[in-house]
Amino acid sequence: MQLTDYRNTSDKNASKIFLLLGSGFCCRPIRRLILFLCLWLTGCAMGPDYLRPSIDTAERFRIDQAEGQSIANIPWWELLRDEELQRLINQALRENKDLKRAIASVEEFEARSRIAFMDFVPNMDIDANAPVFGKLSGFGIPGFPTPFSYFGRTTLNWEIDIWGRIRRSNQAARADLMAREENRRAIVLALISAVAQSYFDLLQFDIQRDIAYRALASWEESVAISRAQLQGGVISRLDLDQFEAERANAAARVAELERNVVQKENELSVLLGRNPVSITRGLSLTEQVVPPEVPAGLPSELLQRRPDILQAEQALAAATARIGMAQASRFPKFSITGMLGVASPALSNLLLSGSEFGVGGLGLAGPLLNAQSLGFEQRAAEAQARQALAHYEQTILLAFKEVEDALMAIRTANDQLLAQQHQVEALHSALHVADLRYQGGITSYVDVLLAKRNLFDAEFALSATQRFRLTSVVQLYKALGGGWLP
Repeated sequence: MQLTDYRNTSDKNASKIFLLLGSGFCCRPIRRLILFLCLWLTGCAMGPDYLRPSIDTAERFRIDQAEGQSIANIPWWELLRDEELQRLINQALRENKDLKRAIASVEEFEARSRIAFMDFVPNMDIDANAPVFGKLSGFGIPGFPTPFSYFGRTTLNWEIDIWGRIRRSNQAARADLMAREENRRAIVLALISAVAQSYFDLLQFDIQRDIAYRALASWEESVAISRAQLQGGVISRLDLDQFEAERANAAARVAELERNVVQKENELSVLLGRNPVSITRGLSLTEQVVPPEVPAGLPSELLQRRPDILQAEQALAAATARIGMAQASRFPKFSITGMLGVASPALSNLLLSGSEFGVGGLGLAGPLLNAQSLGFEQRAAEAQARQALAHYEQTILLAFKEVEDALMAIRTANDQLLAQQHQVEALHSALHVADLRYQGGITSYVDVLLAKRNLFDAEFALSATQRFRLTSVVQLYKALGGGWLP
C-alpha cells in the first residue's frame, strides 16, 4: 500500500481552481481571493515529503519450495476447517477485550484527524456580557465593550498556512489514524492465531490425557500381575517396585494433563472475552485438515500485507510530517483576525445605531526568545523520524525471519511426523513381541515394561508433533499477514 502523495493532492486542487479562474465564473475580487487560496494550497510545505524507504528483498523466500498462490490469500475460515474452531474465532472477534480497545483507539484517532482538519477552518467565538448585578463605577468608551456595558460580540481568527504547519499536522494525523487501523488488523490476525493455537494445544492435551489414562490402566494391570507373581515367588520385590513406580508416573501425568486442560480452557475463555468455562471440541487433533502445500508467495508482497509493517510505515510517515511541523513553528504565523458586535452602557440602547463596533486586520506572531528551543524541537522531531525508520526496517527483518522460521518448521514437522508414526508402529510391534516372549517364558517382564514405557513416550511425542505441524501452518499464516487483501 503506497502512502498518499500529498503534493499530488494539492496539484489536483490547484487545477480545479485555475479552471474556475479561466472560465469567467468569478468576478475580480473573488478571483483575487481564489488566486490567494491557490497559492496557499500549492505552496511548498516545510520539511521533507514522505517517501517509502527502499528495501532490498529477495525474489523468493529461502526455504519456500512450493509453487502457487500464497497461503496468505486464503481466508482464515477456509484454512481452519473445524466448525467448532470457526465458532470460537468468530466469538473472539466479537467479544475480545483487546480488540475492542483497538477499535476504540481507531475511533479516537479518527476524531483527532478531524480535529486537525478543522485547523484549516476559521476559528470563531462568541461572547456576551450583562452587568445585571449592578455597577460600582462608570463605563468606558460608548459603543465599545467593557465589563460595565452590555455587549455581544463575535471574534474571528484564521491562521494562514504559509509554511505548511497545518498541512503537515493533517498528514501526521492521517498517518496516525492509518497506523491505528493497521494495529487493529494486527490484533485481529494475532487473535485468530492465538485462538487456533490454543485450541490445537487443547486437542493435544486431550490425546495425551487419553494416552496417560491407558498407560495408567496398563500399569495397574501390571502391578496386579506382579503382586501375584511375587506371592508365588516368580519375581522379586524389586520388579514389583519398578511396576509401581511406572504406575505412579502415569498417575502423575494424568494429574498434570488434567491441570493443563483446565488452564488451557481458561486461557481460551479469556481470548473469547468471557469468564472461564469448558470449551467444546470439534474435530480431534488427527482429524484436522491442513493444506498439502503451503506456498509463501513473494517476499515483496509481505511489505504490502503484514499489518505490523504497515503500522511501522505509517508511524514513519507521521514522524516525517512532524519534522515539517517543527520547522514551520520556527517561522512567524500570519492570521486574519476580526471582531464584530454591539455594546452599550444601557440594555435599551444595545440595538440602536451607534452601538455597533468592529475591527479586522492581519495578525503576526513569531518566536523570539524561544527560537533556540524550537530549533531543539526540530532536532528532536528529526531524531524521532530516524527512530521510526530504524523500527520500520527492524520490523521488516523480523517479519522475514518469522516467515523463514515458519517455513522451516513446516518442512521439518512433516518429516518428523512421518518418522514418529513409523516409530509408534514399530513400538506397537515390539510390545506385542515382548508380551508373547514373556508369556512363553522366554524373557522376563522387564522387557514388557520397557516396551510399554517406550511406546507411551513415543505416542506422547507423536501427538506433540501433530500439534506442532498444525500450529506451524497457523504461524506461517500469521507471519505472512494472511486473511486480509491489501
